[in-house]
Amino acid sequence: MNGQNDMGQTGTELQRRIADATPAIERWFEDQWKKLAAPFYASVDIRNSGVKIAPVDINLFPAGFNNLNPESPPQCLEAIVSRVEMLCPGARRVLLVPENHTRNTGYLENVVALQTVLRRAGLELRVGSFDPGLTAATEIGSANGTLRLEPVRRSGNRVGVEGFDPCLVLLNNDMSDGVPEILRDIDQPVLPPLYAGWTTRRKSNHFALYEDLATQVATVIKTDPWLINAYFMKCGSINFNEQTGIECIEFHVAEILARIRAKYKEHGITADPFVIVKADAGTYGMAVMTVKDPSEVHILNRRQRKKMEMAKGHAEVHEVMVQEGVHTSDLVDGSSAEPVVYMVDRFVIGGFYRVTAGRGNDENLNVPGSHFVTFTSDQSAGAAGEPGPGPGRDGVNAYGVIARTALVATALELQQAAANLEKHAEAALQSRSP
Repeated sequence: MNGQNDMGQTGTELQRRIADATPAIERWFEDQWKKLAAPFYASVDIRNSGVKIAPVDINLFPAGFNNLNPESPPQCLEAIVSRVEMLCPGARRVLLVPENHTRNTGYLENVVALQTVLRRAGLELRVGSFDPGLTAATEIGSANGTLRLEPVRRSGNRVGVEGFDPCLVLLNNDMSDGVPEILRDIDQPVLPPLYAGWTTRRKSNHFALYEDLATQVATVIKTDPWLINAYFMKCGSINFNEQTGIECIEFHVAEILARIRAKYKEHGITADPFVIVKADAGTYGMAVMTVKDPSEVHILNRRQRKKMEMAKGHAEVHEVMVQEGVHTSDLVDGSSAEPVVYMVDRFVIGGFYRVTAGRGNDENLNVPGSHFVTFTSDQSAGAAGEPGPGPGRDGVNAYGVIARTALVATALELQQAAANLEKHAEAALQSRSP
Protein backbone atom coordinates (compact mmCIF):
# COMPACT_ATOMS: atom_id res chain seq x y z
CA MET A 1 0.00 0.00 0.00
CA ASN A 2 3.02 2.26 -0.06
CA GLY A 3 3.14 5.09 -2.57
CA GLN A 4 5.18 4.13 -5.58
CA ASN A 5 6.54 6.05 -8.52
CA ASP A 6 5.12 4.58 -11.74
CA MET A 7 8.34 5.51 -13.55
CA GLY A 8 9.97 2.63 -11.68
CA GLN A 9 12.45 4.93 -9.93
CA THR A 10 13.73 4.59 -6.38
CA GLY A 11 14.03 8.33 -6.17
CA THR A 12 14.32 11.44 -8.32
CA GLU A 13 17.05 13.95 -8.94
CA LEU A 14 14.95 16.64 -7.25
CA GLN A 15 14.43 14.53 -4.12
CA ARG A 16 18.14 13.83 -3.92
CA ARG A 17 18.96 17.53 -4.23
CA ILE A 18 16.52 18.34 -1.43
CA ALA A 19 18.01 15.62 0.77
CA ASP A 20 21.57 16.80 0.13
CA ALA A 21 20.66 20.43 0.90
CA THR A 22 18.77 19.65 4.14
CA PRO A 23 21.03 21.67 6.51
CA ALA A 24 20.87 24.77 4.28
CA ILE A 25 17.12 24.40 3.81
CA GLU A 26 16.60 24.15 7.57
CA ARG A 27 18.60 27.35 8.08
CA TRP A 28 16.38 29.05 5.49
CA PHE A 29 13.25 27.96 7.39
CA GLU A 30 14.72 29.18 10.69
CA ASP A 31 15.27 32.61 9.13
CA GLN A 32 11.66 32.74 7.92
CA TRP A 33 10.15 31.82 11.27
CA LYS A 34 12.15 34.55 13.01
CA LYS A 35 10.03 37.05 11.04
CA LEU A 36 6.69 35.27 10.77
CA ALA A 37 4.05 33.52 12.86
CA ALA A 38 2.91 30.17 11.48
CA PRO A 39 -0.81 29.42 11.12
CA PHE A 40 -2.24 27.29 13.91
CA TYR A 41 -2.63 24.38 11.50
CA ALA A 42 -2.76 23.68 7.78
CA SER A 43 -2.74 20.92 5.19
CA VAL A 44 -1.06 21.00 1.77
CA ASP A 45 -2.03 19.00 -1.32
CA ILE A 46 1.07 18.05 -3.30
CA ARG A 47 1.64 16.49 -6.72
CA ASN A 48 4.81 14.58 -7.59
CA SER A 49 5.24 13.97 -11.33
CA GLY A 50 8.49 12.07 -10.88
CA VAL A 51 10.31 15.13 -12.21
CA LYS A 52 8.76 18.02 -10.28
CA ILE A 53 7.07 18.25 -6.88
CA ALA A 54 4.73 21.18 -6.29
CA PRO A 55 1.91 22.23 -3.96
CA VAL A 56 -1.44 22.63 -5.68
CA ASP A 57 -3.60 23.68 -2.73
CA ILE A 58 -3.34 24.64 0.95
CA ASN A 59 -6.13 24.54 3.50
CA LEU A 60 -6.06 26.58 6.71
CA PHE A 61 -9.03 24.70 8.17
CA PRO A 62 -7.93 21.12 7.47
CA ALA A 63 -10.44 18.29 7.62
CA GLY A 64 -8.79 14.89 7.65
CA PHE A 65 -7.18 14.45 11.07
CA ASN A 66 -8.86 11.04 11.21
CA ASN A 67 -6.62 9.95 8.32
CA LEU A 68 -3.40 10.68 10.22
CA ASN A 69 -1.39 8.41 12.47
CA PRO A 70 -3.24 8.70 15.83
CA GLU A 71 0.05 8.94 17.72
CA SER A 72 0.77 12.67 17.38
CA PRO A 73 4.49 13.59 17.37
CA PRO A 74 5.62 15.21 20.65
CA GLN A 75 6.53 18.47 18.88
CA CYS A 76 2.92 18.72 17.70
CA LEU A 77 1.57 18.62 21.25
CA GLU A 78 4.28 21.00 22.46
CA ALA A 79 3.45 23.45 19.63
CA ILE A 80 -0.24 23.39 20.55
CA VAL A 81 0.47 24.11 24.21
CA SER A 82 2.97 26.84 23.37
CA ARG A 83 0.56 28.58 20.99
CA VAL A 84 -2.38 28.47 23.39
CA GLU A 85 -0.34 29.68 26.37
CA MET A 86 1.05 32.55 24.32
CA LEU A 87 -2.51 33.75 23.66
CA CYS A 88 -3.98 32.71 27.01
CA PRO A 89 -1.33 32.97 29.74
CA GLY A 90 -2.25 30.66 32.60
CA ALA A 91 -5.32 29.23 30.88
CA ARG A 92 -5.97 26.41 28.43
CA ARG A 93 -9.73 26.66 27.83
CA VAL A 94 -10.41 26.30 24.10
CA LEU A 95 -13.68 26.26 22.16
CA LEU A 96 -13.43 24.22 18.96
CA VAL A 97 -15.99 25.24 16.32
CA PRO A 98 -16.38 22.82 13.39
CA GLU A 99 -18.39 23.06 10.19
CA ASN A 100 -22.15 22.74 10.54
CA HIS A 101 -22.22 19.51 8.52
CA THR A 102 -21.08 17.28 11.38
CA ARG A 103 -23.56 14.64 10.18
CA ASN A 104 -21.11 13.95 7.37
CA THR A 105 -19.48 10.75 8.64
CA GLY A 106 -15.97 11.48 7.36
CA TYR A 107 -15.98 15.04 8.62
CA LEU A 108 -17.36 13.98 12.00
CA GLU A 109 -14.51 11.51 12.42
CA ASN A 110 -12.09 14.36 11.60
CA VAL A 111 -13.55 16.51 14.40
CA VAL A 112 -13.35 13.62 16.89
CA ALA A 113 -9.72 12.98 15.93
CA LEU A 114 -8.83 16.68 16.21
CA GLN A 115 -10.57 16.80 19.60
CA THR A 116 -8.41 13.86 20.74
CA VAL A 117 -5.18 15.58 19.66
CA LEU A 118 -6.11 18.82 21.43
CA ARG A 119 -7.05 17.05 24.65
CA ARG A 120 -3.89 14.98 24.51
CA ALA A 121 -2.03 18.30 24.50
CA GLY A 122 -3.67 19.09 27.85
CA LEU A 123 -6.30 21.58 26.67
CA GLU A 124 -9.62 21.99 28.44
CA LEU A 125 -11.77 21.64 25.35
CA ARG A 126 -15.43 21.97 24.44
CA VAL A 127 -16.94 21.74 20.95
CA GLY A 128 -19.49 24.35 19.90
CA SER A 129 -21.61 24.89 16.82
CA PHE A 130 -23.18 27.87 15.02
CA ASP A 131 -25.80 25.58 13.48
CA PRO A 132 -29.15 27.33 14.13
CA GLY A 133 -30.81 23.92 14.24
CA LEU A 134 -28.81 22.95 17.33
CA THR A 135 -30.65 24.21 20.40
CA ALA A 136 -29.24 21.89 23.08
CA ALA A 137 -26.14 19.80 23.70
CA THR A 138 -26.13 16.69 21.52
CA GLU A 139 -23.89 13.64 21.54
CA ILE A 140 -22.99 12.15 18.17
CA GLY A 141 -21.24 8.83 17.84
CA SER A 142 -18.64 7.98 15.22
CA ALA A 143 -16.29 5.13 14.35
CA ASN A 144 -13.45 6.73 16.33
CA GLY A 145 -15.28 8.18 19.32
CA THR A 146 -18.08 10.43 20.51
CA LEU A 147 -18.56 14.13 19.94
CA ARG A 148 -20.54 16.31 22.33
CA LEU A 149 -21.73 19.28 20.32
CA GLU A 150 -23.10 22.36 22.10
CA PRO A 151 -24.73 25.55 20.77
CA VAL A 152 -22.45 28.59 20.85
CA ARG A 153 -23.84 31.56 22.78
CA ARG A 154 -22.67 35.16 22.96
CA SER A 155 -22.68 37.28 26.09
CA GLY A 156 -21.47 40.83 25.57
CA ASN A 157 -18.18 40.57 23.69
CA ARG A 158 -17.48 36.94 24.58
CA VAL A 159 -18.65 33.65 23.16
CA GLY A 160 -18.80 30.23 24.74
CA VAL A 161 -21.04 27.31 25.55
CA GLU A 162 -23.08 26.74 28.68
CA GLY A 163 -20.85 26.93 31.76
CA PHE A 164 -17.68 27.40 29.71
CA ASP A 165 -15.94 30.71 28.97
CA PRO A 166 -13.02 29.89 26.64
CA CYS A 167 -9.87 31.93 26.33
CA LEU A 168 -9.48 30.96 22.66
CA VAL A 169 -11.83 30.08 19.78
CA LEU A 170 -10.33 27.53 17.36
CA LEU A 171 -12.12 27.28 14.02
CA ASN A 172 -12.33 24.17 11.87
CA ASN A 173 -14.90 26.07 9.82
CA ASP A 174 -13.55 27.83 6.71
CA MET A 175 -16.37 30.41 6.66
CA SER A 176 -17.32 29.70 3.04
CA ASP A 177 -20.79 30.95 4.00
CA GLY A 178 -19.35 34.21 5.36
CA VAL A 179 -18.01 35.35 8.72
CA PRO A 180 -20.50 34.40 11.46
CA GLU A 181 -21.88 37.56 13.06
CA ILE A 182 -21.54 35.96 16.48
CA LEU A 183 -17.74 36.10 16.13
CA ARG A 184 -17.39 39.71 15.05
CA ASP A 185 -15.66 42.04 17.52
CA ILE A 186 -15.34 39.51 20.33
CA ASP A 187 -12.70 39.83 23.05
CA GLN A 188 -11.27 36.32 22.63
CA PRO A 189 -8.63 35.56 20.01
CA VAL A 190 -9.85 33.47 17.06
CA LEU A 191 -7.59 31.02 15.20
CA PRO A 192 -7.25 30.89 12.28
CA PRO A 193 -8.22 34.59 12.15
CA LEU A 194 -11.51 35.59 10.55
CA TYR A 195 -9.68 37.04 7.54
CA ALA A 196 -8.23 33.60 6.79
CA GLY A 197 -11.64 32.32 5.66
CA TRP A 198 -12.74 31.99 2.06
CA THR A 199 -14.87 35.11 2.29
CA THR A 200 -11.64 37.11 1.92
CA ARG A 201 -8.79 34.70 1.17
CA ARG A 202 -7.77 33.94 -2.43
CA LYS A 203 -5.62 31.06 -3.65
CA SER A 204 -3.97 33.27 -6.28
CA ASN A 205 -2.61 35.57 -3.54
CA HIS A 206 -1.09 32.57 -1.81
CA PHE A 207 0.56 31.16 -4.92
CA ALA A 208 1.98 34.56 -5.86
CA LEU A 209 3.81 34.58 -2.54
CA TYR A 210 4.76 30.93 -2.86
CA GLU A 211 6.27 31.56 -6.30
CA ASP A 212 8.79 34.02 -4.85
CA LEU A 213 9.65 31.66 -1.98
CA ALA A 214 10.07 28.76 -4.40
CA THR A 215 12.71 30.78 -6.22
CA GLN A 216 14.56 31.27 -2.93
CA VAL A 217 14.38 27.57 -2.01
CA ALA A 218 15.41 26.57 -5.53
CA THR A 219 18.51 28.72 -5.13
CA VAL A 220 19.34 26.86 -1.91
CA ILE A 221 18.96 23.43 -3.51
CA LYS A 222 20.48 24.59 -6.82
CA THR A 223 17.62 23.67 -9.12
CA ASP A 224 15.12 25.21 -11.53
CA PRO A 225 12.33 26.96 -9.50
CA TRP A 226 9.76 25.47 -11.90
CA LEU A 227 10.53 22.04 -10.46
CA ILE A 228 8.90 23.05 -7.15
CA ASN A 229 6.29 25.48 -8.45
CA ALA A 230 3.21 25.35 -10.70
CA TYR A 231 2.52 28.26 -13.05
CA PHE A 232 -0.78 30.08 -12.49
CA MET A 233 -2.84 33.09 -13.56
CA LYS A 234 -6.07 34.61 -12.29
CA CYS A 235 -9.31 35.63 -14.01
CA GLY A 236 -12.08 37.71 -12.47
CA SER A 237 -15.58 38.81 -13.53
CA ILE A 238 -16.48 35.27 -14.63
CA ASN A 239 -20.02 34.03 -15.05
CA PHE A 240 -20.10 30.43 -16.22
CA ASN A 241 -23.87 30.34 -16.57
CA GLU A 242 -23.94 33.33 -18.90
CA GLN A 243 -20.50 32.44 -20.32
CA THR A 244 -19.04 35.88 -19.74
CA GLY A 245 -15.36 36.41 -18.98
CA ILE A 246 -14.60 33.01 -20.54
CA GLU A 247 -12.16 34.57 -23.02
CA CYS A 248 -9.86 35.46 -20.10
CA ILE A 249 -9.72 31.79 -19.09
CA GLU A 250 -9.07 30.69 -22.68
CA PHE A 251 -6.23 33.21 -23.03
CA HIS A 252 -4.55 32.15 -19.80
CA VAL A 253 -4.99 28.45 -20.58
CA ALA A 254 -3.19 28.98 -23.90
CA GLU A 255 -0.42 31.02 -22.27
CA ILE A 256 0.24 28.57 -19.45
CA LEU A 257 0.16 25.56 -21.81
CA ALA A 258 2.78 27.28 -23.96
CA ARG A 259 4.98 27.92 -20.93
CA ILE A 260 4.62 24.31 -19.80
CA ARG A 261 5.53 22.98 -23.24
CA ALA A 262 8.69 25.07 -23.21
CA LYS A 263 9.64 23.65 -19.80
CA TYR A 264 8.78 20.09 -20.87
CA LYS A 265 11.09 20.51 -23.86
CA GLU A 266 13.86 21.90 -21.62
CA HIS A 267 13.59 18.98 -19.20
CA GLY A 268 12.97 16.27 -21.78
CA ILE A 269 9.40 15.50 -20.65
CA THR A 270 7.20 13.82 -23.27
CA ALA A 271 3.85 13.88 -21.41
CA ASP A 272 0.94 16.00 -22.65
CA PRO A 273 0.61 19.23 -20.63
CA PHE A 274 -2.66 20.22 -18.99
CA VAL A 275 -4.01 22.94 -16.73
CA ILE A 276 -6.50 22.97 -13.88
CA VAL A 277 -9.17 25.67 -13.79
CA LYS A 278 -10.47 26.08 -10.25
CA ALA A 279 -12.40 28.52 -8.10
CA ASP A 280 -10.04 31.06 -6.52
CA ALA A 281 -11.70 30.41 -3.16
CA GLY A 282 -13.07 27.24 -1.62
CA THR A 283 -12.27 23.62 -0.81
CA TYR A 284 -13.52 20.04 -1.18
CA GLY A 285 -12.43 19.88 -4.82
CA MET A 286 -15.52 21.77 -5.97
CA ALA A 287 -15.55 23.95 -9.11
CA VAL A 288 -12.47 22.26 -10.59
CA MET A 289 -11.86 21.04 -14.14
CA THR A 290 -8.96 19.70 -16.21
CA VAL A 291 -8.26 21.44 -19.53
CA LYS A 292 -5.84 20.38 -22.27
CA ASP A 293 -6.82 22.88 -24.97
CA PRO A 294 -8.23 26.42 -24.77
CA SER A 295 -11.16 25.45 -26.99
CA GLU A 296 -12.46 23.14 -24.23
CA VAL A 297 -13.29 26.21 -22.13
CA HIS A 298 -15.34 27.76 -24.92
CA ILE A 299 -17.53 24.69 -25.49
CA LEU A 300 -18.47 23.80 -21.92
CA ASN A 301 -21.79 21.98 -21.84
CA ARG A 302 -24.56 22.83 -19.40
CA ARG A 303 -23.47 20.16 -16.88
CA GLN A 304 -19.88 21.41 -16.90
CA ARG A 305 -20.96 25.05 -16.49
CA LYS A 306 -23.19 24.09 -13.56
CA LYS A 307 -20.29 22.25 -11.93
CA MET A 308 -18.03 25.31 -12.26
CA GLU A 309 -20.46 28.05 -11.26
CA MET A 310 -20.86 27.00 -7.63
CA ALA A 311 -18.23 26.38 -4.94
CA LYS A 312 -18.53 25.18 -1.34
CA GLY A 313 -21.29 26.81 0.68
CA HIS A 314 -23.25 27.56 -2.53
CA ALA A 315 -20.90 30.48 -3.19
CA GLU A 316 -21.08 31.65 -6.79
CA VAL A 317 -17.78 31.43 -8.64
CA HIS A 318 -16.76 34.71 -10.28
CA GLU A 319 -12.99 34.41 -9.83
CA VAL A 320 -10.93 31.48 -11.02
CA MET A 321 -7.29 30.46 -10.97
CA VAL A 322 -5.80 28.81 -14.04
CA GLN A 323 -3.05 26.59 -12.64
CA GLU A 324 -0.48 24.37 -14.30
CA GLY A 325 -1.49 20.76 -13.96
CA VAL A 326 1.10 18.46 -12.39
CA HIS A 327 0.89 14.78 -13.28
CA THR A 328 1.03 12.40 -10.35
CA SER A 329 3.43 9.49 -10.48
CA ASP A 330 2.38 8.23 -7.05
CA LEU A 331 0.37 5.02 -7.09
CA VAL A 332 -1.30 3.20 -4.22
CA ASP A 333 -2.51 -0.30 -5.06
CA GLY A 334 -2.34 0.65 -8.72
CA SER A 335 -4.52 3.76 -8.39
CA SER A 336 -3.50 7.39 -8.84
CA ALA A 337 -2.62 9.04 -5.53
CA GLU A 338 -1.39 12.36 -4.18
CA PRO A 339 0.19 13.16 -0.81
CA VAL A 340 -1.49 15.53 1.65
CA VAL A 341 0.82 16.85 4.37
CA TYR A 342 -0.50 18.15 7.73
CA MET A 343 1.17 20.72 9.94
CA VAL A 344 0.55 22.23 13.36
CA ASP A 345 2.32 25.52 13.92
CA ARG A 346 5.52 25.15 11.84
CA PHE A 347 5.88 21.39 12.39
CA VAL A 348 4.84 18.60 10.05
CA ILE A 349 2.79 16.07 12.03
CA GLY A 350 2.09 13.50 9.30
CA GLY A 351 -0.08 12.99 6.28
CA PHE A 352 -1.75 10.55 3.95
CA TYR A 353 -2.22 9.62 0.32
CA ARG A 354 -5.50 10.64 -1.28
CA VAL A 355 -6.27 7.72 -3.59
CA THR A 356 -8.87 7.73 -6.36
CA ALA A 357 -9.49 4.58 -8.35
CA GLY A 358 -10.35 5.05 -12.01
CA ARG A 359 -8.79 8.51 -12.28
CA GLY A 360 -5.87 9.32 -14.53
CA ASN A 361 -2.58 10.90 -13.48
CA ASP A 362 -3.72 14.22 -14.96
CA GLU A 363 -7.05 14.47 -13.13
CA ASN A 364 -8.31 16.08 -9.94
CA LEU A 365 -8.24 13.43 -7.19
CA ASN A 366 -10.14 15.42 -4.57
CA VAL A 367 -13.51 13.95 -5.50
CA PRO A 368 -16.23 11.84 -3.86
CA GLY A 369 -15.14 8.22 -3.72
CA SER A 370 -11.53 8.96 -2.81
CA HIS A 371 -10.03 6.99 0.05
CA PHE A 372 -7.04 7.72 2.23
CA VAL A 373 -3.93 5.76 3.13
CA THR A 374 -2.04 7.04 6.16
CA PHE A 375 1.70 7.61 5.91
CA THR A 376 3.37 4.86 7.91
CA SER A 377 6.03 5.58 10.52
CA ASP A 378 8.73 5.27 7.87
CA GLN A 379 6.81 7.59 5.54
CA SER A 380 6.48 10.62 7.78
CA ALA A 381 6.92 13.79 5.73
CA GLY A 382 8.47 15.34 8.76
CA ALA A 383 11.29 17.63 9.71
CA ALA A 384 14.90 17.17 8.73
CA GLY A 385 16.26 13.68 9.12
CA GLU A 386 12.93 11.84 9.05
CA PRO A 387 12.08 9.57 6.11
CA GLY A 388 9.66 11.01 3.58
CA PRO A 389 6.73 9.36 1.82
CA GLY A 390 8.32 9.62 -1.61
CA PRO A 391 9.83 6.57 -3.35
CA GLY A 392 12.97 5.31 -1.62
CA ARG A 393 15.33 6.91 0.85
CA ASP A 394 16.10 9.70 -1.62
CA GLY A 395 12.56 10.93 -0.96
CA VAL A 396 13.70 12.01 2.51
CA ASN A 397 11.99 15.22 3.57
CA ALA A 398 10.97 16.25 0.02
CA TYR A 399 7.21 16.53 0.62
CA GLY A 400 7.81 18.10 4.01
CA VAL A 401 10.04 20.80 2.50
CA ILE A 402 7.48 21.67 -0.18
CA ALA A 403 4.65 21.75 2.37
CA ARG A 404 6.59 23.91 4.81
CA THR A 405 7.50 26.35 2.03
CA ALA A 406 3.79 26.66 1.26
CA LEU A 407 3.22 27.23 5.00
CA VAL A 408 5.70 30.12 4.98
CA ALA A 409 3.79 31.60 2.04
CA THR A 410 0.59 31.32 4.06
CA ALA A 411 2.20 33.04 7.05
CA LEU A 412 3.20 35.90 4.74
CA GLU A 413 -0.29 35.94 3.29
CA LEU A 414 -1.89 36.29 6.74
CA GLN A 415 0.66 38.90 7.81
CA GLN A 416 -0.18 41.02 4.77
CA ALA A 417 -3.93 40.56 5.29
CA ALA A 418 -3.62 41.71 8.91
CA ALA A 419 -1.58 44.76 7.86
CA ASN A 420 -4.18 45.66 5.23
CA LEU A 421 -6.99 45.39 7.75
CA GLU A 422 -5.11 47.63 10.18
CA LYS A 423 -4.48 50.15 7.41
CA HIS A 424 -8.16 50.21 6.43
CA ALA A 425 -9.20 50.60 10.08
CA GLU A 426 -6.84 53.56 10.50
CA ALA A 427 -8.15 55.15 7.29
CA ALA A 428 -11.74 54.70 8.46
CA LEU A 429 -10.91 56.24 11.82
CA GLN A 430 -9.25 59.22 10.19
CA SER A 431 -12.20 59.75 7.87
CA ARG A 432 -14.48 60.07 10.90
CA SER A 433 -12.19 62.52 12.71
CA PRO A 434 -13.32 66.19 12.71
